[in-house]
Amino acid sequence: MKQSVKEWDRLVAYLEALPEPHIVFDSQYRILAANRAYRRAFASDGSVVGHTCYEVSHHTTVPCDMAGESCPMAKARESGQRERVLHLHHTAQGESYVDIEIVPLQHASGGATWYVEKMAPLRIALGRPARQGLIGRAPSFVRMLEMVARVAPSSASVLLLGESGTGKELVAHAIHEASKRAEQPIVAVDCASLTESLFESELFGHERGAFTGALQSRIGLVESASGGTLFLDEVGDIPLPMQVKLLRLLESGTYRRVGSTDVRRADVRVIAATHRDLRAMIAEGTFREDLYFRLSAFPIQVPPLRERSSDIALIAPSLLQRTGSGKPLQITADAMALLQAHPLPGNVRQLRNVLERAGLLADAGTVGVAEVRQALAFDTPLPTAGPPSAAGAGVQAPASTTLQAITDAALQAIAASHQGSRAELAQQLGMSERTLYRKLRHLGRPD
Repeated sequence: MKQSVKEWDRLVAYLEALPEPHIVFDSQYRILAANRAYRRAFASDGSVVGHTCYEVSHHTTVPCDMAGESCPMAKARESGQRERVLHLHHTAQGESYVDIEIVPLQHASGGATWYVEKMAPLRIALGRPARQGLIGRAPSFVRMLEMVARVAPSSASVLLLGESGTGKELVAHAIHEASKRAEQPIVAVDCASLTESLFESELFGHERGAFTGALQSRIGLVESASGGTLFLDEVGDIPLPMQVKLLRLLESGTYRRVGSTDVRRADVRVIAATHRDLRAMIAEGTFREDLYFRLSAFPIQVPPLRERSSDIALIAPSLLQRTGSGKPLQITADAMALLQAHPLPGNVRQLRNVLERAGLLADAGTVGVAEVRQALAFDTPLPTAGPPSAAGAGVQAPASTTLQAITDAALQAIAASHQGSRAELAQQLGMSERTLYRKLRHLGRPD
């Protein structure tokens, strides 16, 4: 027994000195000890010993595996090894994601197993409305977040896969902010807007006189991101001849400025994103297989909004706070239900547009069903230019057409007849300028 007491005292003293929240609990989930960091983060009155871990962390009366989450202790009990999960915990700041690591300890006396749990707050995402960052608690969102938490501290290249408007750039920033490079810059490369002639110069820089118009030397985006993260957005749009130059950078960590023979070394972590099916492009011969494998050391699927429609109730309030209406806005329960039931093929980007319109339409500071319906109506199909009918009217797009399914011919006709700027056309179509530029370039209309 003396040996057991000494063993316990050493364990408690060791945990007390650690900066991260730690607890020790038994097989009945009862907390036996909690260090100072844990008490500060999760116990406002400082008394947690004797309570169950799920009572303190989740405010529930049953273990987390009976309340919709996976139980790390159950996993550790089964495997007898260290286990790791991502949970939503109640903290002094509200519900926040916590990266949990649990270790089973068999004490020297041969008694029952203790479980030591370490908690690391994941500050890049929240399970409640917030002004910025990743927000959500749907299962598909949590699965993505678990992957982010695992890969962020490493130096592995990450490939973010997902539809347009799902927030891939936000995920890239989250990975960077949770990495060891967080104090250094993250530099985005908009691959969709770079022509083949510009790509190498923008990425690697150039020397004075390297080409017509190069009046002075210029560093490239790779050099600008030194020590930090290089984010290659829409990597599927990189011209095939340029892919080999990017591959060289990834394989050797070196590059040359345009017009120079000096080899420079790059110190960057690469995160790439695309909405395209790169495997299909490999089969078509439009994307290099070796580049794909270099980029996809750790692929992460970013879920579309339709797979996490329950998160709209968390995302919408934060988006309303960012609208340009200049007034505090709230949304009614009926209006929220309408948004959750409505197909939003443009994902979070389209949701943001709809809420901004609804906010501008609301007079009393409350967005209701009427404002949401009117805002959604902006995204109804536009008429396409076609041969005049006997009545002289243009051919209309089928009623089932959505903005995401507008045919190339329809977009070609709309672009040809539009008299305003590309920014105005993108806003009218409910897409970003970058997406519009990509579609127009595909149609041979980059102007």
